[in-house]
Amino acid sequence: MPPPPPPKQEPWKVNLNVHMVCRECKEVPPNIVEEFSSGDTVCGSCGLVLGERIIDTRSEWRTFQNDDQQGDDPSRVGDGGNALLNGDQLETTIAYGDGNAKGRELARAQNKVTHHKANKVLLAAYKEIGAYCEAIGVQNVTTNLAKQLFKQVTDAGALKGKSQEALIAGCIVIACRQNSVGRSFKEIWNLTKVPKAEIGRVFKQLNKFFDNHNKTQKETNPNTAEPYGDTSATNAEEMVSRWGSHLGLSHQCNVLSMELAKKTQELGPLAGRSPLSIAAACIFMSSYLMGTPKTAKEISVICNVSDGTIRTSYKLLYPTREQLVEKKWLTPEKGADITRLPPV
Repeated sequence: MPPPPPPKQEPWKVNLNVHMVCRECKEVPPNIVEEFSSGDTVCGSCGLVLGERIIDTRSEWRTFQNDDQQGDDPSRVGDGGNALLNGDQLETTIAYGDGNAKGRELARAQNKVTHHKANKVLLAAYKEIGAYCEAIGVQNVTTNLAKQLFKQVTDAGALKGKSQEALIAGCIVIACRQNSVGRSFKEIWNLTKVPKAEIGRVFKQLNKFFDNHNKTQKETNPNTAEPYGDTSATNAEEMVSRWGSHLGLSHQCNVLSMELAKKTQELGPLAGRSPLSIAAACIFMSSYLMGTPKTAKEISVICNVSDGTIRTSYKLLYPTREQLVEKKWLTPEKGADITRLPPV
């Protein structure tokens, strides 16, 4: 008996009954968003990434019809200009080729003619600013602001007698304070090795220059002028959370340190002390309150404050401990206990 004929296979077609659903939301119909810029498929409701490396199947625009009208033209004609550099940035670069002598001479001659000398100075300064900002762990927005401030000073020819290192240090201080990630002069001194007194002088001169520059912009173009950000002194509240994280303290302990710093400024037991001393003393006090004590020597390494200064500041805080620590922190849920504080 011959074997039965094999079943006839149907041609392949898309199964429209199968569709992607977010495993967290499980919405029907699903709210799926394709982000072609990052190549991800994301749930529009909860933000969960459902797929990656999606191919952009949209049409590629290539048109020259608006070249003479300065309109919004979606042409893809190469990399955009860098606003932080001078010139049109439309130079042609000649490669060395196979590395022969003629190729090297031609490339060297072309570099002398086309390359903007000021851009070399700016690029070297931007490299230093990027390295310094990365070392202190600030975001790219702060790094870019420091570069922009340095370019404004360089283009205007202000502070000509100052060294480039001092200008870079001053621009980093201003950029950090404007983005609410303030760094003290002592931290910038440890970073750039520029003396604190020099950083302070340059900082004041830069503040004056940017204030005048902003006023001039407002008079000429009041609609396009951007406001000059706040550059007030760094307070202790901004420092305690960052230093507490470096010391490995818990989130609750960092929140308590911030409240102690705020209360200290209101009550004034450490009036006249530097923000660094206030922050270090508050961290010392909160660590004992929460049962995770840190010695003055451990804190001094992170805060760049001597352990003697920390102990002296704590002695001034100790008599006002009842007013500094709110009652909500003394509940079992919060876990603070005043009796843990070391006696003076």
